[in-house]
Amino acid sequence: MTLRVIQWATGGLGRAAIGQIRLHPDLELVGCWVHSPGKVGRDAGELAGIGPIGVIATDSIDEILALDADCVLYSPLMPNPKEVAAILRSGKNVVTPLGWFWPTAEEKERMVAPALEGGVTLHGTGIDPGGATEQQPLFFTGLSSAITFVRGEEYSDIRTYDAPDVVRHLMGFGQSPEQAMHGPMLALLDNGFDQSVRMCLDTLGFADAEIRRSREVAVATAPIDSPIGEIQPGQVAAQRFAWEAFIGDAKVVRVAVNWLMGDENLDPPWKFGEGGVRFEVEVKGDPDCRVTIHGWHPSSVAAGLERNPGIVVTAAHCVNSIPYVCAAEPGLLTFVDMPVVTGRAHPDLAR
Repeated sequence: MTLRVIQWATGGLGRAAIGQIRLHPDLELVGCWVHSPGKVGRDAGELAGIGPIGVIATDSIDEILALDADCVLYSPLMPNPKEVAAILRSGKNVVTPLGWFWPTAEEKERMVAPALEGGVTLHGTGIDPGGATEQQPLFFTGLSSAITFVRGEEYSDIRTYDAPDVVRHLMGFGQSPEQAMHGPMLALLDNGFDQSVRMCLDTLGFADAEIRRSREVAVATAPIDSPIGEIQPGQVAAQRFAWEAFIGDAKVVRVAVNWLMGDENLDPPWKFGEGGVRFEVEVKGDPDCRVTIHGWHPSSVAAGLERNPGIVVTAAHCVNSIPYVCAAEPGLLTFVDMPVVTGRAHPDLAR
């Protein structure tokens, strides 16, 4: 049975998801919600760059809630719990990369009620492409025993991220160190990466741990060209965020991001190193395991501004989760409760 899907928001992730929904043999796009008035009335396929598909974008929440659909892929810039609750009450499953993948008891209680009322399921897919800071580390722990430490870490050139307002005003690049350190980014990231740490702690059965958060910045030592304009000497050109869990003196979980505007002309002189841009997963146990993931970053800054693989991977993770979420019992569904999520064959190679 083909599942009817609505795409909520058409930023980079939403545009990628529209194309992927069209290629998935079990899914059909039937609706599209947009924030920008300039997108209202346009064909969703044209917004996604794949040509007309006969689905017209709307900014009316009432129209979306009234549609006959099985699932909403919810991906605005910032989550709105009231919107998600309304979607669930309307009888539509929700898949989102914006949270609720390892919620607190209070958050779970708040979102389970509308899901049960609508007879549907809410699923958060995790942080970073493919759940690199929680799902991938947990997957590889299945190949070891007596786990003592897990790590998921991102090393990215932020010049490839085509969201200039987010990069400058939310992330704090191009600002003074004082402005950036007092900006909103750590608070915005904290809930998500805190869930990543707790998901690893709880699933692996670690004892009660203390979670410590840190943020560091590096500034430009010479002008750096970037999509947000030239970053001047003394302005923030690189940042590191980390969330680490300790049991006594033993560090048992680390999730972290390293975001650099390239790795030249920085103070401190941070470098990507021989591995370049990448994601790393590490497990210490019997035996140890270390995995480096390439391909989730673009080959160049220009290529990333055209189509960033990290955003495409995140969209694919959401799209491929939809059939499993629609088949689940009503409530809140986490990664550890799901079967293995897989993609589907290219239509030219499918049965």
